[in-house]
Amino acid sequence: MSGGNVDSLANVTEEAVISIRDLDVYRGGLRALADVSLTVRSGIVTGLLGPSGSGKTTLMRAIVGVQIVKRGEVSVLGLPAGSVELRKRIAYVTQAPAVYGDLTVRENLSFFAGVLGVAENRIQHAITTVGLKSQTDQVVNTLSGGERSRASLAIAMLGDPEVLVLDEPTVGLDPVLRQDLWQTFHRLADEGRTVLVSTHVMDEADRCDELILMREGQIVASGSPRQLLERSQTDNLEQAFLTLAEAS
Repeated sequence: MSGGNVDSLANVTEEAVISIRDLDVYRGGLRALADVSLTVRSGIVTGLLGPSGSGKTTLMRAIVGVQIVKRGEVSVLGLPAGSVELRKRIAYVTQAPAVYGDLTVRENLSFFAGVLGVAENRIQHAITTVGLKSQTDQVVNTLSGGERSRASLAIAMLGDPEVLVLDEPTVGLDPVLRQDLWQTFHRLADEGRTVLVSTHVMDEADRCDELILMREGQIVASGSPRQLLERSQTDNLEQAFLTLAEAS
């Protein structure tokens, strides 16, 4: 997609961009996701919150179409997950930074642009989008953890995706770097993109516009942080998670 895609994204409606119905997934003989149904809208940051092993990564893999499912339906932008037509419309950023440490930021993006068949003019646009303009010619191994995460995000942005699926992108980062990344996520959502971010850190929950709470492969609850606090009759999201998990 061209750089002009951002303008059209701003007009995206609030209809569900990601839609999942009755999803069951088994991994290693164990039921990793159990009868999961949910929707994710565009133009906001949706947080997938739950402890390690709750099924967040498995769910994200199902959304991007790289997870074998036992039962259920997963659609993205009105198409079945994993469809060829979605390859440049959805980006998946895994927990491990997808960059080469001995190359500069620009060299990394130039390499992946060639692999993806993306025009060279997308490189600087992606670097600017994630706030790495000052580090363009810096070797990745000399970047901070947060900057490396943003470099991975820049690679994901090369194709100008409409949907971003980010698997625990802030893990291991200090509060300042985490804040910088969350500001980037919200800026991308403000452009009209669909941003789904997983985390197991409870104090990141209130940075999301909407939350999907997961435990043991199931959806515990979903809604805005305020709605979840009201539903659980608690005054913090950690207690809300525990209360709603107990009630589910």
